[in-house]
Amino acid sequence: MNIVSFFSGAGGLDLGFKKAGFNIIWSNEYDSEIWETYQKNHKETYLDKRSIIEINTTQVPDCDGIIGGPPCQSWSEAGAKRGINDKRGQLFFDFVRIISEKEPLFFLAENVSGMLLSRHKEALKNIKHLLTNAGRGYKLSVKLVNAADYGVPQDRKRVFFVGIRSDISSEFVFPQIDSSRKILYESIFDLNETAIPGLEFNNSNGDKCKIPNHEYMIGDFSPIYMSRNRVRSWDEQSFTIQAGGRHAPIHPQAPKMLFIEKDKRIFVPGKEKLYRRLSVRECARIQTFPDDFIFYYQKIASGYKMVGNAVPVELAKRMALAIKQTMSNSLVISDKSEDLSYRDFDIPKKIVNQ
Repeated sequence: MNIVSFFSGAGGLDLGFKKAGFNIIWSNEYDSEIWETYQKNHKETYLDKRSIIEINTTQVPDCDGIIGGPPCQSWSEAGAKRGINDKRGQLFFDFVRIISEKEPLFFLAENVSGMLLSRHKEALKNIKHLLTNAGRGYKLSVKLVNAADYGVPQDRKRVFFVGIRSDISSEFVFPQIDSSRKILYESIFDLNETAIPGLEFNNSNGDKCKIPNHEYMIGDFSPIYMSRNRVRSWDEQSFTIQAGGRHAPIHPQAPKMLFIEKDKRIFVPGKEKLYRRLSVRECARIQTFPDDFIFYYQKIASGYKMVGNAVPVELAKRMALAIKQTMSNSLVISDKSEDLSYRDFDIPKKIVNQ
């Protein structure tokens, strides 16, 4: 099945769908800092570099599914919380516009948990209405998902919107939660002694990294950062991998930070050298990117940004497989013979045109 991707970033969502057997034929990403990383890791996918606002739907290839992660900063619980009134939040409407005009068999959108805050109740209601009534209509499923429940060694809560076109008989079911959780030891222990600090001004070490991207940001830790514990142990899942390198979790080799008073913690005296941020590669591992997925950047902060903004690859794969299962059990009822192309579908011929 052929997929197009919007707000693709480095392509964590795209890679997960690819691993599940989908073809990512076209993608869209406006941030020039990401282009090299996307193109060198997704060589079979055409990358459109314009803003979604500038894209006419006729310029988007016909496809079976549309996926994407519209910008989430305006919805973030830690941000300005302006939601749909922020220009970045309004980009969601362009995502809906293209779904409505292309009418794919399904779509998937991912966003931060801040969308569910009570202050965004009316905006969220409006978005659900628009998605449900896009094109010929969609059966919409919305759920707050923790990546830690799906093979990702990280507490990371995100909202997923999955729409199955209304003329498809099956209902989407979110993937089953794992009975056990993957821990940091399983994910990054083998990288324990090979990370190197960034260069002056946090420039990248480039080819000096024996393991690509295995470098970490240097510099002081802000009072806000020191206001709570930032260390998870080897037998736990990581804190959320964020897009800002200065907020990267501390490596689990360090003991947990000591509580002094409300909003104030310190590193254990005498153990200060153990407290370093996770490297870009360690963050990528925690986001379940494979080691052969290389991030290209000059400033280490850009590496953290690409990794932190991505959908964890394993979570994306689980969601993709759940969609694939939905389609494999489906009957499409349509009065347009051109709607179906069996050669593009990895689903049984019981999907028929009526």
